Amino acid sequence: MGGRRALVAALMLLFGAVDARASYVAHHFSPEGLAKVSDYIRNEIAAGKLAGAILLLQQHGKPVYSENFGVRDVATELSMSADTIFRLYSMSKPITSVTAMMLVEEGKLALSDPVSKYIPAFADMKVGVEKRGEDGKATLTLAPLKRPVTIEDLMRHTAGLPYGYFGGGVVNKDYAQAGLFNNDPDNAEFVARLTALPLAEQPGTLWDYGHSTDVLGRIIEIISGKSLLAFEKERLLEPLGMHETEFYVTDPAKWPRIAEPMPNDRMLSPVAQIRDPRQPLKWQSGGGGMVGTIGDYARFSQMLLNGGIYDGRRYLKPETVALMTSDHVGPETGVERDKNYYPGPNSGFGLGFAVRTSVPEYTSWPLGEYRWDGVGGTFFFVDPEDDLFGIFMAQTPSQRGRIQLELKTLIYKAMGR
Repeated sequence: MGGRRALVAALMLLFGAVDARASYVAHHFSPEGLAKVSDYIRNEIAAGKLAGAILLLQQHGKPVYSENFGVRDVATELSMSADTIFRLYSMSKPITSVTAMMLVEEGKLALSDPVSKYIPAFADMKVGVEKRGEDGKATLTLAPLKRPVTIEDLMRHTAGLPYGYFGGGVVNKDYAQAGLFNNDPDNAEFVARLTALPLAEQPGTLWDYGHSTDVLGRIIEIISGKSLLAFEKERLLEPLGMHETEFYVTDPAKWPRIAEPMPNDRMLSPVAQIRDPRQPLKWQSGGGGMVGTIGDYARFSQMLLNGGIYDGRRYLKPETVALMTSDHVGPETGVERDKNYYPGPNSGFGLGFAVRTSVPEYTSWPLGEYRWDGVGGTFFFVDPEDDLFGIFMAQTPSQRGRIQLELKTLIYKAMGR
């Protein structure tokens, strides 16, 4: 029933938005406002925060702003260019989610399916419950599942599969110290290692960012009988013209095109450095492993903005896009938000995207905008109200949150919002 309610809500959102756009005139950019956007990025480079960046804003199907700034890598001093390759990290998640929804449309997968239907070990997983004794020491007990983990849980990050950041409780520390990536596992082995650990919370109770989309990628492999990349190339990447989107850059001739952060900005966390995509591994992370160019991601973004169609070919139905970009963790779902709820207080989360559900104070940003970013410094947003999408490509783990907020503020000011 929950899936039916979500579908009805998504259809209402879709047709309501269509009706609203019939009488709505999209905002347009001013040259003066866009000049301030350019100045901001140049100043960040001059201050040594970035080596270089690319920003694309596309409205009504055509670029209204497209500029390259700085260099790909301060060590080589090669200029930033449209064919520069960036680590996408979590901007891989929307690609994996779209691929999974293609299988949903074909009846090969359902949001209500238990994950154990495809990965039987999920049926035997337990939930780690942390308790503290009188001495303040934390201990872990295991509780049975109150309900199965579902495909929807994987897509909206309510499966209880954290990334395992240190300082996040006993279960998170277990994930961080479990050696999940040791000895170059493929997706099957990686998921087998995950299922040997407890879930961090009961399914469907908390938005907890983590390895859910990696498990979704493994399920795509099981259903298709192909590697995640092979299936994505066949059904999505190659038909869309996303020829540079891969998990690794295996061709040495392409290595000079890889963007790099500043030399002192390579740490993703206190214990993890930005990865080297020149070294291929067996693991194809549907949640954070892809690399690509801004042109490739522009095709993907335009397809979403078009309601699932691009260059005459349909990839998803418009009602599927509407379902993916509606809030699946709202108050009516009972899902709580963890302390690191990355969408922020004015957004819910759909099936692979943050979704704006209220207008931030002191702004007039549009409702229904959906978006996501990557820990390496990239971000994108799709704004159906203004028939617009934007993509920012840079490699800067330490500055990404600040730059994203400041840059988007300038972009919307340039539109008169």
